[in-house]
Amino acid sequence: MTTSKSLVLWKPVCFLLFSISTYHSFAQYTVEPVTIQIDLTKQMGELDPIWAWWGYDEPNYTYMKDGQKLLSEIAQLSKVPVYVRAHSLLVTGEGTYGLKWGSTNAYTEDKKGRPIYDWTIVDRIFDTYIERGMKPFAQIGFMPQALSSKPEPYRHYWKPGAEYNDIYTGWAYPPKDYKKWAELVYQWVSHCVERYGKEEVESWYWELWNEPNIGYWQGTTEEYIKLYDYSADAVKRALPTAKVGGPETTGPGWDKAEEFLRTFLDHVVSGKNYVTGKTGSPLDFISFHAKGSPKVVDDMVQMNMGTQLRDIDKGFEVVASYPTLKHLPILIGESDPEGCAACSEADYPHNAYRNGTMYAAYTAAAFARKYDLAKHHGVNLLGAITWGFEFEEQPWFAGFRDMATNGVDKPVLNTFRMFGMMESQRVEVRQDNLSYDYAKVRDESVRGPAPDVNALASRSDKAATVMVWNYHDTNDLQVEDSPVEITLEGFPADGRILLTHYRIDQEHSNSYTVWKEMGSPQNPTPEQIRTLEEAGQLKLYDSPQWVNVKDSKLSISMKLPRQGISLLKLEW
Repeated sequence: MTTSKSLVLWKPVCFLLFSISTYHSFAQYTVEPVTIQIDLTKQMGELDPIWAWWGYDEPNYTYMKDGQKLLSEIAQLSKVPVYVRAHSLLVTGEGTYGLKWGSTNAYTEDKKGRPIYDWTIVDRIFDTYIERGMKPFAQIGFMPQALSSKPEPYRHYWKPGAEYNDIYTGWAYPPKDYKKWAELVYQWVSHCVERYGKEEVESWYWELWNEPNIGYWQGTTEEYIKLYDYSADAVKRALPTAKVGGPETTGPGWDKAEEFLRTFLDHVVSGKNYVTGKTGSPLDFISFHAKGSPKVVDDMVQMNMGTQLRDIDKGFEVVASYPTLKHLPILIGESDPEGCAACSEADYPHNAYRNGTMYAAYTAAAFARKYDLAKHHGVNLLGAITWGFEFEEQPWFAGFRDMATNGVDKPVLNTFRMFGMMESQRVEVRQDNLSYDYAKVRDESVRGPAPDVNALASRSDKAATVMVWNYHDTNDLQVEDSPVEITLEGFPADGRILLTHYRIDQEHSNSYTVWKEMGSPQNPTPEQIRTLEEAGQLKLYDSPQWVNVKDSKLSISMKLPRQGISLLKLEW
C-alpha cells in the first residue's frame, strides 16, 4: 500500500500501514537471486480457467452503468464464458440496492395467498450476463417475504461498521410452505428455459442458498437438507439435464463448517429424500467457501494466505473421502483474502491491502496454489469464485474488495487479464532455491524473510506464457527488487520468437498510484478520470521484442519488485 516515494496514512493519526520496527526487521533480509526453470515438454494437463468466475452480494448493481462496464471488461478478458454468481435473486423488493442487499420481487402473493411470479428484474440481470457471453451461476435464494416463516423484519439497512449479524432478517428463514417454494423454483427454471433455450440453460449451474451453516440460514441443518431436496427436485422436473448442487458452506477449515458439509454429503449419498422418499439426492457439483484472514500487526497489514489454502485443502480432503462423489466438479463459491467485500478500509483497517498491488500479487500466488492443491488431492476443481465486483455511489478507492472504483479498474483486475492470456496446457516449473511451495504456503503462509517468488507456466502449439510473482504477506515495498532469471527449454525449434512482457507494479497497470499522485481527489475532473481509466489497463513493461532460441533454450532476466507480477508471452 505504501510506495518507495511516500508514506500513506490509512486512518487518521492512529493507523500507519508502514512501521519502522517492521521495516528494520525486513530491511536486514538480503535479497537473493531466484532462478525459475520451465520445461515446455513436461506437460501437467489442462490449465483450466478456474479464475473465470465472479460473484457479489448486490444483484441490482449488475445493470447499472459501472456494473455493466465492469461486466463487459470481465467478459472481454476471458477466452471462455465467465460465470457470475449473485445473492438475493429471489428477495422481495422493488429492485432497490444497498450494501449487502438487493431485490427482484420475483415472488409475491395475492390476498388469497395465490403466487404471483414476476421475472422482470431477474431477467434484466441474466440478460446483462447473456448479452456479454457470460453465464449465470444461478443462486436459488433468498426467501421471498410471502414465503418466509418469519417475514418481519424483512429489509435490512446495514452499513460498514454496524453489527454484521444485523443483515440476517426475514429473507434468511425457511419457507412456511416447502411445496410453494418448490413451485417457485420450478417456475423460475421453466421460465429460463423458455426465455434462453434449453441448450443455454443446460450450461448453467444452479445452487441453493449461501453459507447455510451460519446466519444466512436461520433454520437447522436438517431444514436446509429438506430445502435442498425440494429445490433440486424442482430444478430437475423443469429441466432434467440441469446441473444443481451445494451446499455453499463457509470454509471447511472450521470444524463446524466441515461437519455441515459432511452431513449434507452423507444425506446426498445415503439419506432419505424428503420429496421422493428414495435414497439420496441429485448432486452435480459440490461447493464451499475459502477465505484468508488479514490482520493489522505492528501497525501494518499482514495477510494470511495459509488460512485460505487450509480451507481449500480441507474441503478437497472431505470431497475426496466420498468415493462416489470424488469425481464431481468442485466450485469454491467464494475464494478471497478475507470475508466481507462490503467492509471498507475506513471501518476495517486490515482491508487496506485492496487498492494496490498487494491484492494483485496475492491473487496470482493464491490461484497457482489452488491448482496444486486440487492435483494433490486428485479432485476436479472447476472454478474458484472471486467475490469482488463494484460498489455504486461510494468514495474513490474506499478500500472495498472490488475490481474497480467508480468505473476505474484496480490493479487486481489486471491479474485476471494476465490469467486470461495464459495458454491452455500447464507445464512444469522448477526452482532449485525455492522458498515456498504450495504445502509451505498452506501450512505457514508467507511469513519468513524471503518472499514467495514463483511462476505458473503454460503452452500451446505456437505459444507459451509464464506468470511470475513476488509476493509476501507483509507489504514492505521498500525492499530491494528480486533478481529473477527464467530459463525455458523444450522449444520445438531454434530461431527467433516474439517476447511480450506485461507488468503490474507501482509504475505499471496501477490506477491507484496515479490517483495518489493526483492528490487523491474525491471529485476528479473528466480529464483525470480518463487518465485513471487508462492507468487501470494492463500495461507492457517494455516493447515487444524478437529473441533468439538456441539449442531449444531461452533465458530471460528481470528484476521484479515486491508485490509485482510479470506475464511473459512467447510466440513462435
